[in-house]
Amino acid sequence: MARVAVVGGGPAGLYAAALLKRQAPERDITLWERNAPDDTFGFGVVLSDETLDGIETADPVFHAALRREFVSWGDIDVVHRGRTVTCGGHGFAALGRHRLLALLHQRCHDLGVALRFRAQAPPADELARSYDLVIAADGAGSRTRDTHRDHFRPTITSHRCRYIWLATDYALDAFRFEIAETPYGVMQLHAYPFAPDASTVIVEMREEVWRRTGLDGRDEQTSLDACAGWFPGPLKGHALRSNRSTWNVFRTVVNERWSHGRTVLLGDAAHTAHFSIGSGTKLALEDAVSLAAHLDGATSVAEALAAYEAERRPVVESLQRAARASLEWMEDLAVRVGGPPRRFTFDLLTRSRRVTHDNLRLRDPGFVAAVEEEAGVPAGTPPMFTPFRLRGLTLRNRVVVSPMDMYSATDGTPGDFHLVHLGARALGGAGLVMTEMVCVSAQGRITPGCTGMYAPEHERAWGRVVGFVHERAPGTAIGLQLGHSGRKGSTRLMWEGIDQPLPEGNWPLVAASALPYRPGVNQTPHALTVSELATLRDEFVRAAEAAARAGFDLLELHCAHGYLLSGFLSPLTNQRSDAYGSGLTGRLAFPLEVFDAVREVWPAERPMTVRISATDWAEGGTTADDAVAIARAFAEHGADAIDVSTGQVVPDERPAFGRSYQTPFADRIRNEVGVPVIAVGAIASWDDVNSLILAGRADLCAVGRPHLYDPHWTLHAAAEQGYAGPGAPWPLPYRAGSRRPPTGRRV
Repeated sequence: MARVAVVGGGPAGLYAAALLKRQAPERDITLWERNAPDDTFGFGVVLSDETLDGIETADPVFHAALRREFVSWGDIDVVHRGRTVTCGGHGFAALGRHRLLALLHQRCHDLGVALRFRAQAPPADELARSYDLVIAADGAGSRTRDTHRDHFRPTITSHRCRYIWLATDYALDAFRFEIAETPYGVMQLHAYPFAPDASTVIVEMREEVWRRTGLDGRDEQTSLDACAGWFPGPLKGHALRSNRSTWNVFRTVVNERWSHGRTVLLGDAAHTAHFSIGSGTKLALEDAVSLAAHLDGATSVAEALAAYEAERRPVVESLQRAARASLEWMEDLAVRVGGPPRRFTFDLLTRSRRVTHDNLRLRDPGFVAAVEEEAGVPAGTPPMFTPFRLRGLTLRNRVVVSPMDMYSATDGTPGDFHLVHLGARALGGAGLVMTEMVCVSAQGRITPGCTGMYAPEHERAWGRVVGFVHERAPGTAIGLQLGHSGRKGSTRLMWEGIDQPLPEGNWPLVAASALPYRPGVNQTPHALTVSELATLRDEFVRAAEAAARAGFDLLELHCAHGYLLSGFLSPLTNQRSDAYGSGLTGRLAFPLEVFDAVREVWPAERPMTVRISATDWAEGGTTADDAVAIARAFAEHGADAIDVSTGQVVPDERPAFGRSYQTPFADRIRNEVGVPVIAVGAIASWDDVNSLILAGRADLCAVGRPHLYDPHWTLHAAAEQGYAGPGAPWPLPYRAGSRRPPTGRRV
């Protein structure tokens, strides 16, 4: 690889050019930048220790130059309603963007890279004819990417806040996050030092708040004066200054492919991540390190570009998920500002789900102890082991064994498998153990292996399970999830072909509308008539009465995942024009009728919850706003908690999977509706549970697959945290094993 063209003189392009020239001094490397050398946006940039370690390995000379420039700090100050809460131990380092670029310019000059400033690069196709590699590092608005958008297939998402990037000639001694509750709405400030005498100041607010300020169309100085007035505290009398500063909307850039022939995307051209987790420059420099490493000694450019993308894409996507969680938290800030100051700060610091309860406890144990005290958590008790009350039921801890279909029943009757399966998890310490979806009729089963509550033998069999839990695992509650498969019924056992119709013996399906789950694969259901709806409602009532006689402590109505009641709620599956369709109020009508009828026969002292899909992850489907309205409707009808799941309503969904990925929906419902919520979905560790409970994002956490891996997951979580209190008592026969065994083998 003799010749390299670099389009764009930001950190990604400059550092890639320097590294490739350092690898092979004989290479002909030219970089084009349309702006002047000292012409840049923004002020300070933040780099992590991980990024710096990679830079040190790739180029010790540049690393040493960076180290000499850094301003470091360890504290985060959160200013909320006039009170400052500090959390230490974070270890940030920053420098001015001008200085970073100047160091990169110098490094490129020293190594012999040809830098062409105030020069528009030729099109990438033209460059590719005379260069072996074209690096497109031309920013979030990349012309190179847009020229070949059919190949790179970018998705660019605009978000709901406006922000402006400013500075002040005063060095803060910590990162500062401050809230201003103004007549226009809630605003937030992010500020941090980047030089001995300067700090970056970013002011951010929702789009509608910004429009109410009247700053749209006003000059730059008016914005500076307004921001200084809203946030006088961190300025200490110093003025704000700008650098081509405008009110921007953040845009997340995602590309399906990062290379095209000899052209490769780098930095913001390939991906962006919200500034609230300090990620843009970090990603740019790490991209450059990775690309150079894979080009070093590669047998072909194509091989190196494929290896670069394979290494970087998972890292970037993980950071983008964290950044999205952070920016969505910022967008919904207005519903959080009423919380207690320390707990609010904890919520802020853990918003990306990368920083957790255990992380913060290690960094600043005094801060975490103060948060726990403010939240009423007893000293020495992890938040997950605090009790929680639902109506007349007090759960001894916040862990729920999530409902999981086992497909192991015979004609709807649970057998020995269910006794052992649920009994083991009850002995394992969870506060609440939930059954799988128990079907109200044979027609309402998903598969022939699904359990039911529509025959006397079902009630007796479930009573046996409940009796074991109450006798052998006292203090553990057991709940029954009640539902009907709707259009997703009459399918094979999961391990024989999920959602595939039975090879023979299929039963007729019913649903809100005559729409098959997968056209051409699953059968078309019959659209229920009004009289048939009444019959179905009565089936739910009879099943609930049987569940009460069987002794269940809690009942959950399954209105999620595309099953019958969920099918009424989603506009993608309910196309009725009568009173049970045509808008959200109509779509809610039948699920609410069922809820009311069941609540009437369910014992008054026992709680009822509702599981919903808070989004369909599909265009035209249920949205997060709809979910808030749905949750509010059920709460107003007496639901004691909302179990917040997502998706599985239509097969062409595009879920945004990731750590605790459904929690933001639960968090929003809890904050806006004021009803207790159960968070569920990719909650994999006890640290996740502690974080969600202490942050106030959830009241209970439903944990599924980890309980399949380890039936005693909750008790083991207690042992691993050194907790031996009332929130996790070991069953008497198991108490001798309550201490964590030593690892390794002693000879």
